[in-house]
Amino acid sequence: MTDALSVRTMENNECFITTVGEDWERIEDCNVHMNVKRRLQRTVIRGNEGDDLLDEGAESAVYTITGKMDMDQYKRILVIFRKDQPIFHDPFEDRQMKAVFSTIDYDSRSGEFEFILVEDAEQDEIMS
Repeated sequence: MTDALSVRTMENNECFITTVGEDWERIEDCNVHMNVKRRLQRTVIRGNEGDDLLDEGAESAVYTITGKMDMDQYKRILVIFRKDQPIFHDPFEDRQMKAVFSTIDYDSRSGEFEFILVEDAEQDEIMS
C-alpha cells in the first residue's frame, strides 16, 4: 500500500480510502461527519437511589462522507466496496483504520454521493 498520506498534509475537505496492497483513492471536495459513541453499561437498582453506570471504554466511530464525484471515481470506490476490507484515513485523528461500508449511495445525474463507514474494532493489523 502506498503511504502517500505521510508525505502531505490532508485538507479539511478531502479523505482517502483503499484496500490492502492498493493505492489510496483521494476523495476531494467532500464533507466528513464523525459520530463517536462510548459503550456504557447501566444497571438500575430498584429500591435504591440512582443507578450504577459503567464505562466499558470501547468506542465506536461512524463516518458519513458526502459530496460530489464523477462516475469514473465512483466506479473505483465501488471496486473498493466490493473487494477486500477498506482502510480509511481518519482526517480528524490523522490515522489509518480498517472500516466497513455500511451504506454506499450515488446519484448518477447529480454526482452526489453518501458513504457511511463504520470503524472496525480490530485495528492490530494496520501499519501507518
